[in-house]
Amino acid sequence: METKEGLSSEDFQNAKNNEDLFALIKEKNTACKKVKETILYNEELRLLQIELVKLQRWISNNNKRVAIIFEGRDAAGKGGNIRRFMEHLNPRSSRLVALNKPTEIEKGQWYFQRYIKELPNPGEIVFFDRSWYNRAVVEPVMGFCSDQQYKEFLVQVPEFEHMMYEDGVIIIKFWLSITKEEQLKRFEGRKENPLKRWKFSPVDKQGQILWDRYTHFKEEMFSKTHTSYSPWMMIKTNDKKVARLEAIRHVLSQFDYEGKEEAKTVLNPDPNVVMRYYRSNTQID
Repeated sequence: METKEGLSSEDFQNAKNNEDLFALIKEKNTACKKVKETILYNEELRLLQIELVKLQRWISNNNKRVAIIFEGRDAAGKGGNIRRFMEHLNPRSSRLVALNKPTEIEKGQWYFQRYIKELPNPGEIVFFDRSWYNRAVVEPVMGFCSDQQYKEFLVQVPEFEHMMYEDGVIIIKFWLSITKEEQLKRFEGRKENPLKRWKFSPVDKQGQILWDRYTHFKEEMFSKTHTSYSPWMMIKTNDKKVARLEAIRHVLSQFDYEGKEEAKTVLNPDPNVVMRYYRSNTQID
């Protein structure tokens, strides 16, 4: 009968690289599948982040304007994805936009007005942790907008995005898909983790209770705002780490930046994880 011996601190010190560590794990028959997966994920993330730094330099040198929108149900992983994108980028030419609820003055303005001033300047990448699409799903589900405001939004948003497209703004729209069971699991995890408890709110509870209403408005949003010039990209996010890597790959695949051919990893996303929205798609959420 084989015994399973753990790795000692000395083993870790003697291992010069990941290959040595994997060999030790195999030799000692240690049940360290998670360790191996984490090491591989961290290495893959590092290689993709190197490419993001190259991409940012190219965007900056060529005065491109790039807006990357992250939408999805609560706990789908929007913030975690954005953090991995921005981790090593130059903060002078990259920004996170996560707007609070509108002020009284903003409520009286044209809905898109407060988002327009957040759009990327030449040479800049802007990451939107939720965006103008609040009015497509969250607001109608929670009763934060009138039926008239909702209908006007759906008519105006394709024109709004077409104007940006004509002016040269590059928009990438991600919808992060999560199953109802996985969302509940993550909510429970938030409540138990003191570092994540701040993320949990009464609105989160409504996400489970009103799941079907969210689904209805999400489908309406896709059918009215998925266009050839501004398509929705769906990402399956039940596996957070895979979702982060594949989201980065998708963004990298959209640009012909300098030094791309020297990449030491695959830059095309897995079509089983990242896909364009089609009505025939079987969606997990």
